[in-house]
Amino acid sequence: VRTSERLTTVSLVLLSFNGVVGIDNGLGLTPPMGWRSWNLFGENVDQSLLTSIMDGMVARKRQVDGFPKSLCDLGYCDVGLDDNWQACGKGEDGYQYHDHLGQPIVNLDRFPNMKNMTDYAHGLGLTAGWYGNNCICSESKQPTDQMYEQDVRFLTEVFQFDAVKLDGCGKQLDLDKWSSLINASGRKVMIENCHWGNTVPNATWCPWNFFRTSGDVRAAYGSVVSNLQTTVQWAQKGLSKPGCWGYPDMLEVGCKHGPGGASDKGLSFVEARSHFGAWCIVSSPLTLSHDVNNDTIMDEVWPIISNTEAIAINQAWAGHSGSPFKEGPEIVTLPWGEEKGTPSWQFFYKPLPGAKVAVLMMNHADTTQTLSLDFQDIPGLPCQASCKLRDVWNHVDLGVIKEGHYEKSVESHDSVFLVLSAASADEKEEVVVV
Repeated sequence: VRTSERLTTVSLVLLSFNGVVGIDNGLGLTPPMGWRSWNLFGENVDQSLLTSIMDGMVARKRQVDGFPKSLCDLGYCDVGLDDNWQACGKGEDGYQYHDHLGQPIVNLDRFPNMKNMTDYAHGLGLTAGWYGNNCICSESKQPTDQMYEQDVRFLTEVFQFDAVKLDGCGKQLDLDKWSSLINASGRKVMIENCHWGNTVPNATWCPWNFFRTSGDVRAAYGSVVSNLQTTVQWAQKGLSKPGCWGYPDMLEVGCKHGPGGASDKGLSFVEARSHFGAWCIVSSPLTLSHDVNNDTIMDEVWPIISNTEAIAINQAWAGHSGSPFKEGPEIVTLPWGEEKGTPSWQFFYKPLPGAKVAVLMMNHADTTQTLSLDFQDIPGLPCQASCKLRDVWNHVDLGVIKEGHYEKSVESHDSVFLVLSAASADEKEEVVVV
């Protein structure tokens, strides 16, 4: 298990978003986007790898709408380290990687100069993320106040990171203490709560910017769908929203043969596309983890991760983070999925500004299915009989559908991603054949 800018005056003032209280660091007002190392590289990380990934994030080797674009141009501008920076066994007073003053001890063979690494990120226009409460050689002895204080000093002052992922393996689990110290430092830091759904927000408490709703995701369709379900209750309770996003883990798009072993077999193109669409429609942070310098992989996944319409849906906010509204009665069992099984199909929705609604129709079955969408079933849709449809995956307008119903044959583990809106009087006169 396992994202920028300076703040002139920051205190642990709490900021309310429709009833949810979050830290007032000005970050995470839209779902964060970036890259972290774990899902592909696991413990096999070092400073050279991270700086090469930073180069890859700003490289304009591919196009969007006829113009060269980098991943950072699209919004993926944070590069985060995920475990194994520490010098395991070099600690003092019974600690694994903290000295007697509470200072973190870095493995200098792997990361000879952390500050040079964050400076490199900043020079490229990127932000850089660190990692705390580590899982590899986790601290099993109760932490001192000095440990929290020194970890935050190194995070914000010595190394000048812009984000931190706080895992759930060691004993440094006090997120109030972490956030208080980070905010008091005067540096804006995006805080990720990675307690696997064990430390969650309520109506008056959310001292982080996004929180894990699940255990680790693996590069298998069943695992992706299982993790997706863990976001539902937080959307329905209104507790996943600006400044406090629910997060079912990093993206497995382009990842295979990672630290999960047999469970990291990899996703097909349509599975990866459905995975990305699902994270978009539930307003999850979008954290890549594949090798951005592998041209073969990048060519394969670029049509997915560079889909600006899908990203815009992810980044939009109109009062609800996205959740399922209809599902099939049949249950299917997916490898690496939930033991109780999964509906053979699911429809998710997310309201968008401008009286539009996004809908993701997912086929979880192992066979092709015809998926039928009745407009009257979609929560908050301003049109019922005549609606204008936009196909997000194919970037085409489907025109006005007058029958209040849309259906499409969808292959196994693929999806249909739509944006629906009311048709104007002139548009209603159009004849549409889909």
